Amino acid sequence: MKNQKWLLLVIALVLIAGTAGALTWMKANQKLGAPGVKFTPIPGEVMVQIDLPEHVPGFISTNMPEPQEVIDYLPKDTSYAGRLYTATNGLQINSTLILMGTDRTSIHNADYCLPGQGWIINAKTVTNIIVTAAQPYQLPVAKWTVGNVLQLHDGTKQQVSGLYVFWFVADGQQTTDNHQRMWWLGRDLIRTGVLQRWAYVAYFAMCLPGHEDAAFEQMKDLMAQSVPQFQPAPASR
Repeated sequence: MKNQKWLLLVIALVLIAGTAGALTWMKANQKLGAPGVKFTPIPGEVMVQIDLPEHVPGFISTNMPEPQEVIDYLPKDTSYAGRLYTATNGLQINSTLILMGTDRTSIHNADYCLPGQGWIINAKTVTNIIVTAAQPYQLPVAKWTVGNVLQLHDGTKQQVSGLYVFWFVADGQQTTDNHQRMWWLGRDLIRTGVLQRWAYVAYFAMCLPGHEDAAFEQMKDLMAQSVPQFQPAPASR
């Protein structure tokens, strides 16, 4: 009995050592994949410069620098871009793009992020946006409807709705499912030694309850015009 316990212990230690060795070898030999978004290299850096479009018909825009809390939270080789778009009727749509470097933890799970900011997730759907590229195509996106109660300057509280639209894109790959993204990332790393460089693209708008459909129509218009300026169209099949 004692010999069996020692044998199991030795086997466990060998497996642990083997796994650690395999992970070390993979990390030392992995190659970082190309981004699935347009970028400008920064010499000597893993980080790159990404520019969300400044000029989109029907909207005015303001560059939104990376917040300090985001800088402190994300891995240092993460690339970030943010822009606030304001429609002619005053609807504000915040767009962000997070591109991972060698650390896959750059991209977080919205199931935890949104509730952490006080938002309640009321509905999750997947829909298609028709992108107005040279050859228009349908872009699958995750569309979440969320809710919150905000305290106004006069102390009163206001119930609001939010629309959170997002997707993940890498070189030749795109999904609306974070679990799918993680599966593909691990699969490609094992098969090819390439760590796919995923980007997380998101658009967020806040509106009064009952105005979600109208707000989403404006978001679709913004995405249809802005996406081709920073994300290449998928290869034709």
